[in-house]
Amino acid sequence: MIDKIFPKIHDEGYKFIVIFIIVTIVLYFIHGFLGFVGLILTIWCYYFYRDPERIAIGDENYLTSPADGVVLQVLETDGPKELGLENKKFKKVSIFMNVFDCHVNRAPCSGKVTEILYKPGKFINASLDKASEDNERNFYKIKNSHGEDIIVVQIAGLVARRIVTETSIDEELQQGARIGMIRFGSRADLYFENYEPLVKINQKTIAGETLIAKK
Repeated sequence: MIDKIFPKIHDEGYKFIVIFIIVTIVLYFIHGFLGFVGLILTIWCYYFYRDPERIAIGDENYLTSPADGVVLQVLETDGPKELGLENKKFKKVSIFMNVFDCHVNRAPCSGKVTEILYKPGKFINASLDKASEDNERNFYKIKNSHGEDIIVVQIAGLVARRIVTETSIDEELQQGARIGMIRFGSRADLYFENYEPLVKINQKTIAGETLIAKK
């Protein structure tokens, strides 16, 4: 119960929480109501950076969600051109994270990280289709136990200004392992082959636990 009320905080969050606390104190001395508003925002900041433990299925016949959020798209499309896969067909699931979702992203499968590619870009609304091509984003290519490439793309949103990476090339990941986070509202795209999607548009997902696709 304590973990639900006071969840673990991601390391990226501590400095922002301290800033919010300091601003709240200053606002309180200006006006009590402003201090109250600052307190609410500080509580929100604390929960934004929550980093709860998740339990993955541990089965390579499934892909788990890379993000908490809501499914925006389930479709077949070309692979990311940034990775030279624009002439190859993939199934793609897009998940939108609003500012109230946990923003820690996780590996959808066990495997080896074979490529990480960061691309700077714009900061348009992450729920829009063009965000996948225009926004700041970070690509992870993971080689799973079946020898297939599973791709996760972190996409910054309207408010987000930094993508944080927590893994490295050649690292061996377990399904559900943390791979990074995005600050303040964003999106995650998952590309895969030879799996059948299990989710639908508008379905809520939990990173590391919701089953996205099955062999």
